[in-house]
Amino acid sequence: MKGTSGMSECGCERHKHRSEEEEKLLLNRLNRIEGQIRGIKSMVEQERYCIDILNQVSAVQAALNSFNRILLSDHIHTCVVEQIEAGDKEVVDELCKAIQKLMK
Repeated sequence: MKGTSGMSECGCERHKHRSEEEEKLLLNRLNRIEGQIRGIKSMVEQERYCIDILNQVSAVQAALNSFNRILLSDHIHTCVVEQIEAGDKEVVDELCKAIQKLMK
């Protein structure tokens, strides 16, 4: 069965069209996270104090969690609703598995 996001049971790649605004928001967040990761790498190369590096890692984790919350909320409001309305109740199991992975 082919849906709007992730991988289907047959292994076929699914797609999700995002508005220009949504895509820009997500990409901006990812670009900031990427910059933070490069900053952490630089801190290690500069032999910075461990706690300073750990603080930056914590900031990256918080930024990723924020990214996940935005993406998950959008997924629920669009993909999940659309698939349930189309009669695909399996999307709920897929969502539960995704949430379990995020909560590890």
